[in-house]
Amino acid sequence: MCKKLKLLIRKLQTCCVFTRFCKRVEDYGEFEEEGNGATIVPSDVKEGHVAVIAVKGERAVRFVLELQELYKPEFRKLLEQAREEFGFQRRGPLTILCQPEELQKILQESRKG
Repeated sequence: MCKKLKLLIRKLQTCCVFTRFCKRVEDYGEFEEEGNGATIVPSDVKEGHVAVIAVKGERAVRFVLELQELYKPEFRKLLEQAREEFGFQRRGPLTILCQPEELQKILQESRKG
């Protein structure tokens, strides 16, 4: 029971940090109609790119990545953790659980090689 409570508290804390981060972001760009609903596409997310938010503790930093980055093994591990934490039904930017510096390091190393 204690493990489940700790997991619930951790998920709530992560969601609170993410919500506060989203409220600080002002420029969401334009709406694009797709199917029955509208999605927000920020103006800095070009075709072939995706917005990703790295969240750990009280820090949340937004990155714009090329779609190819999502196929790298290091990033796939982070995506699996995000799936376990948030599930697939989450709306908005892709959110991963890691220090922003950790994601920055992964991106720099993958761009070198």
